[in-house]
Amino acid sequence: MSLSPKNISVTHFVLVGLIEIESFRYVCALLALALFSVTLFMSSMIVYIIWTEKSLHEPMYILICIMVINVMFGNTSYFPKLAIDLLSGCSTISFVGCLCQSFCIDLYGTYEIFTFTIMAYDRYLAVGHPLRYHTLMTNITTQTISLALCVFNVVIVTVNILLTLRLTFCGVNINNVYCEIMSIQPLVCNDITINVMYRTILTLFISIGCLLVIMYCYIRTVVICLKLSAESSHKAIHTLMTHILAFSIYIVTVLFLNFRYSLSTGSISTKVDIIIPLIGSSIATSANPLIYGIRTKALREKIVCNLHNWHTKRI
Repeated sequence: MSLSPKNISVTHFVLVGLIEIESFRYVCALLALALFSVTLFMSSMIVYIIWTEKSLHEPMYILICIMVINVMFGNTSYFPKLAIDLLSGCSTISFVGCLCQSFCIDLYGTYEIFTFTIMAYDRYLAVGHPLRYHTLMTNITTQTISLALCVFNVVIVTVNILLTLRLTFCGVNINNVYCEIMSIQPLVCNDITINVMYRTILTLFISIGCLLVIMYCYIRTVVICLKLSAESSHKAIHTLMTHILAFSIYIVTVLFLNFRYSLSTGSISTKVDIIIPLIGSSIATSANPLIYGIRTKALREKIVCNLHNWHTKRI
C-alpha cells in the first residue's frame, strides 16, 4: 500500500519501520523477545515478592509494584507484536489494531509519570514527616490515589482516541515500528486543530504539574536528608537516588522520543528516524524493574533468596 493524494478509507496501516529493518529482522526479533522475557521475569518476581511478603506491604513497595505492573502492561503492548511482525515479515497493522496499540502505549506512558509523582510525594512524607507518615500515607491511601489516577488516565486517553476516530486519512505509511497517535497524525487529511490542542494542553498540564510536584518533593527531601544523621541520611539518599535514576531515564527517553518528531522533516535518514523510537521505547519499557530489583535491598535479597530456593527444590 502507498500514499494517496486523496481521502481513502483506511483499514490497514503500513509500519515503514519494519520494512527499513528487514535486513536485521531476526536479530531485532530475538533482542525484542530477550528483553521482553527478562523484563517480564523481573517484573513478575517483584510483584510476587511484594504480594507474598507481609513485611513489604508498605506504600513505597506498593507503588513499586504498581509501577512494574504498568511496565508489564507497556511491554505487552509493544514487544510481542514487534517480535511477531519481525519473525513473520508482516509490516501492516489494522486500523483498529493501530488505535488499540496507541491507546495502550499512551496509557502506559501517562500513568508512569503519575506513579513517579506519587512516589516522590511518598518519599518526601517519609523523610520530612516520619512521625505522621503512617497516618498521612497509609496503604489504603496509596491504593486509592493510584486507582483514581488510573481512572483519570483511562478517561483522558480514551478521549484522545475518540478524537482520532473522527479523522480521515490521505495515507497509510507510518514512519515507525509501532502505532501511536503522533505517528499517524501526519497522514490525516482533515483539520486536526482540536486534536493537537487537546493533546498539547493535556501534555503541558500533566507534565508541568507532575514535574513541579516531583522536583519540589525531591529537593525538599534532599535538604531534609542533609540535616539527618549519617546512617539515616545514607539510607534515605540511597532510596531517593533509586527513584531519581528511574525517573531520569523515563524523562530522557520521553524527550528523546519527542525530539524525534522535530527532526522528522528530512534532516535525518529514515533508518535513524526509525532507530530512535525503537531504542527509546525499548529502554523506557524495560529499565524500571531492573533498577528497582537491583538497587532496592529488600527486593534484591528476596529475589536472590527465592531464586536460590527454587533452584534447590529442582535439584
